[in-house]
Amino acid sequence: MGMMGAISAALGIPTLGYLLVPAREKKQSTWIEAADIGKLMVNQPEQVVFNRVRRDGWKTVTEKVAAWVVKTGDQQVVAFSPICTHLGCAVSWNAGEKSFACPCHTSVFSPDGKVVAGPAPRPLDRFDVRVDGIKVLLGEVKKSAEG
Repeated sequence: MGMMGAISAALGIPTLGYLLVPAREKKQSTWIEAADIGKLMVNQPEQVVFNRVRRDGWKTVTEKVAAWVVKTGDQQVVAFSPICTHLGCAVSWNAGEKSFACPCHTSVFSPDGKVVAGPAPRPLDRFDVRVDGIKVLLGEVKKSAEG
């Protein structure tokens, strides 16, 4: 009985550590370099694609992520999620109409992300943005408030 208890403890303690330690880890905010501010034109949205490392349970996944980046001043940048807030379709920039458009359900968003037309219930979601020298760094996507 004592030997079975020792074997169970020897196998059980590392297993519990493996299962419980990732759940207790603090979520770290990571900033990802997405663009060079010198290459962005003022008030001209540009889609940037970058790689983000995401932890999914015990698995680490590298995925491609896109963002619509708009330079609003010398050192001011806004970054929108390319996902429509209606049903999650990808929005694109319509340069002729100067608006973001969702091709699926005709939602239209102004250059500052606000809903202009269509069934979208709220403005485009935004990334946290930091400018470090010439680098534009993107953080987490923040859900926009109801329209």
